[in-house]
Amino acid sequence: MRDVSRLDTAVASCRACPRLVAWREEVARVKRRAYREWEYWARPVPGFGPPDAALAIVGLAPAAHGGNRTGRVFTGDPSGDALYAALYDLGLASQPTATHRGDGMELYGVRITMPVHCAPPGNQPTTTERDTCRPWLVRELELLQPTLRAVVVLGGFAWQALLPVLTGSGWQLPRPRPAFGHGAEVLLTDIGGERRVHLVGGFHPSQRNMSTRTLTPAMLRDVLQRGATLAGLPQEPHRPQAPSSS
Repeated sequence: MRDVSRLDTAVASCRACPRLVAWREEVARVKRRAYREWEYWARPVPGFGPPDAALAIVGLAPAAHGGNRTGRVFTGDPSGDALYAALYDLGLASQPTATHRGDGMELYGVRITMPVHCAPPGNQPTTTERDTCRPWLVRELELLQPTLRAVVVLGGFAWQALLPVLTGSGWQLPRPRPAFGHGAEVLLTDIGGERRVHLVGGFHPSQRNMSTRTLTPAMLRDVLQRGATLAGLPQEPHRPQAPSSS
């Protein structure tokens, strides 16, 4: 694929993993009661954001009743509510909530993607499914490479999935391999030392992490802000307007 839009189209037609295909389609047939009027997307969910992004955000996989329903990554579930609210707070998203494809959401200098593009049962893809999906992420990062300056990696699964993608694309990893942690930072260079990309680790904004306060909105906002700063993105935080006096 020669451009990101063609890659996104190709991703959405993939049927390479039988277990994931069966699950995503079964979820769309059964539905959740709150969404029984929805026509579920029920296909692989492509990345979202401009093709010349300076900052990439890498998650895990679509949620069964989130991205698998709406057709957009991190859209229609609590994880997405937290992520887009944080991006909006930093001036990197056009609105604080994402509900469906075509809702007007835009990202500024940021592209969101994931190592597994289909919703997995129990939010747990197998290593085989992860590896089968890997070429999509490899190609996406190759297409982003001319402008990419930083990557925020949400969760240990995404961190472990991303490292071999980066080495396969010519980036040099330090030894020992960098360990995942919230706020972890790693600077990578290519073989010639001419290109650099910063990795920033962050806990995944899963409902469990947020409800237990393993990850707070402020913590999420901080790692995204750090990634945006390393990527050289301008940030214009949204602040609530003071009430007018009469």
